[in-house]
Amino acid sequence: MIDKLSWIAVYPEIILLVMGCVILLADLWVKSPMRTLTYVLTLVTLGVVAAVEAAYALGGQTFYGFGKMVVVDPMGSWLKCFSAIALMVSLVYGRPYAYDRDMLRGGEFFTLSLFALLGMFVMISGHNFLVIYMGLELLTLCSYALVALRRDNATATEAAMKYFVLGAMASGFLLYGLSMLYGATGSLDLNEVFNAIASRQVKHQVLVFGLVFIVAGLAFKLGAVPFHMWLPDVYQGAPTAVTLLIGGAPQLAAFAICLRLLVEGLLPLAFDWQQMLAVMAIGSLLVGNLAAIAQTNLKRMLAFSTISQMGFLLLGMLSGVVNGNQLNAESAYSAAMFYAITYVLTTLAAFGVIMLLARAGHESEEIIDLAGLNQRSPLYAGVMAVVMFSLAGLPPLVGFYAKLSVLQALISSQQTSYLVLAVFAVLMSLVGAFYYLRIVKVMYFDAPLSPIHPITAPADARVVLTINGALILILGIMPGGLMTLCTQSISSIVKTLGS
Repeated sequence: MIDKLSWIAVYPEIILLVMGCVILLADLWVKSPMRTLTYVLTLVTLGVVAAVEAAYALGGQTFYGFGKMVVVDPMGSWLKCFSAIALMVSLVYGRPYAYDRDMLRGGEFFTLSLFALLGMFVMISGHNFLVIYMGLELLTLCSYALVALRRDNATATEAAMKYFVLGAMASGFLLYGLSMLYGATGSLDLNEVFNAIASRQVKHQVLVFGLVFIVAGLAFKLGAVPFHMWLPDVYQGAPTAVTLLIGGAPQLAAFAICLRLLVEGLLPLAFDWQQMLAVMAIGSLLVGNLAAIAQTNLKRMLAFSTISQMGFLLLGMLSGVVNGNQLNAESAYSAAMFYAITYVLTTLAAFGVIMLLARAGHESEEIIDLAGLNQRSPLYAGVMAVVMFSLAGLPPLVGFYAKLSVLQALISSQQTSYLVLAVFAVLMSLVGAFYYLRIVKVMYFDAPLSPIHPITAPADARVVLTINGALILILGIMPGGLMTLCTQSISSIVKTLGS
């Protein structure tokens, strides 16, 4: 018999599943080429789900459902709330773009997005290896379909094939690693796995062997080196609206499963997986920043930028346990959570500008397409400049505080190796500043190479873009509220480890 608490734990998922099916059926009778009814129903559903998750998060309670396979805690609820909001923003930006490219002939663009979000929710709430993997597969299968939505476009089809093949391999890595841990510990529950490893009754070599495959699978989802090969090709080849759907909200879900698996389940193995994360962080910062300098395609440049940003995220994750001591865990993991949320915020604005500048028959995705943008639209140029300055880590924007919080976590560990990593990260940020500031230079100081076309965009997209850009500045000036939210969310997890 399923108790009432279990149903409460999955109310948001039930809403998403039911409304996804309802919207899929209702769309059959929609005649509007812009899919107005489908669009409105989708946004209302996402708004309701975000409100429910915010209510759960503000309640501050942690409870389990379905035999501890699902957990509801402040961290998970906030990440699900922000994921729903990020998807809303992505759809607002993406609808005009999708319409111009004949991607709205059916309602698949909206319904697949809802089911992808359902997969993210299951990933974030999963407290069991199988539940986490089930959510991951639902998300990735929807993502493959979204990338291939323009079936008559060879570039998008090629990107979908690359994504599918490499994604299947990464899923296999993760599943194999989870099966190794299940075989070693005899449990799929994260708490029981934690306690089994902490008891030191399991052979360490077996655990590390499984851990290597798990970290490889997680690195692919984050887009960290050396599992980053898919990211530039998929970002460039997918329709920009789909690129944002892949590069936005799913990053929050990827961070969540990293925290669930590595911290809630495998923290006794922190010494081992932190070394792996350190190597991947160094590689991501190096490859991401150096490769981005050579790019002329804006989407591809942002893909390599994402790789370098994930390097910073990994730096936050790897400094939580020092010599077996967890005193630094709260500050390190909360810094990583803050970084993930603010990175998604800036990514939404960046791809929002790219989509709103595009028009029927023309993709505005080359860096040279931004030449003279300030003359055509000071608003779009201003938002893009704010985004680039934030990604470069310049004060007083939120990207500066996000990088600072990660560096503080590294330095507060008082380890020489982590101090060296912090210095290396700062040097790589200086390298990254070159290609971010190049975008600003092109927008404000280069003359347009083609006749100036009027920039038109729906009112809702312009309003959301303005709010998006303003938040990047406001959260940089007043980051305390969001940082406190992250700290409290992580604190609730650290206190219940192994219980």
